[in-house]
Amino acid sequence: MIITDTHTHLYSEEFNQDRSEMMQRAILNGVTRFFIPAIDSNHTQSMYELEKNYPENIFLMMGLHPTYVKENYLEELQHVEKELAKRKFYAIGEIGIDLYWDKTHLKEQQFAFRKQIQLAKQYKLPIVIHCREAFDAIFEILEEEKSGDLFGIFHCFTGTYEQALQAISYNMKLGIGGVVTFKNGKIDQFLNKIELEHIVLETDSPYLAPIPYRGKRNESSYLINVVNKLAEIYGMMPQDVARITTENSKITFSI
Repeated sequence: MIITDTHTHLYSEEFNQDRSEMMQRAILNGVTRFFIPAIDSNHTQSMYELEKNYPENIFLMMGLHPTYVKENYLEELQHVEKELAKRKFYAIGEIGIDLYWDKTHLKEQQFAFRKQIQLAKQYKLPIVIHCREAFDAIFEILEEEKSGDLFGIFHCFTGTYEQALQAISYNMKLGIGGVVTFKNGKIDQFLNKIELEHIVLETDSPYLAPIPYRGKRNESSYLINVVNKLAEIYGMMPQDVARITTENSKITFSI
């Protein structure tokens, strides 16, 4: 099986002690493509180092994460633009709105989200959306910006069936990871109503490890647990889930 992790923070310091071993475990489990979301300018060099060490496996995004939208957000957006002009990226992400931790910079988050959507259109790239307790705010901007050249992934989708359909209507795939294995995750109750062509796989590692690793550090090798859960939900063979979702990722990221 060839499995694609469309969202993993492999540069996280939580992998500093065993990053190479963790990568080998993933590759042995069939996970050979890793898409790396940006957070802010402080993490850019770590992303480039990761790409240098694993040039065949690592695919980088560029963007400003909503929880890192602070007083210096305009400088951070300038950094995003500067990097986009310098080299190739595979997506603008992760971008969006997060109202879980702090609502202080909501207006700035909205500005940054809209600005980065426009950059994605300019560079003909997909967007990778971070949404936490912010579906209405996200959908409002997507509605304003919707067009044939707006597409991407709703990362770590945890919404309702109706919200899933709305996300798909904006040309978004649903990023499905460890949450689908949680008893209280709820998305497993309706996913079989969503065609698999709308699904991509992700870990969001080191966060959101699937059962039976919940509460521990997540890593890309655990994506096989998500594959197996989706195979159960869809009544398919795991290798077919891996093949279809990998094809979906290739289409989205133009690989």
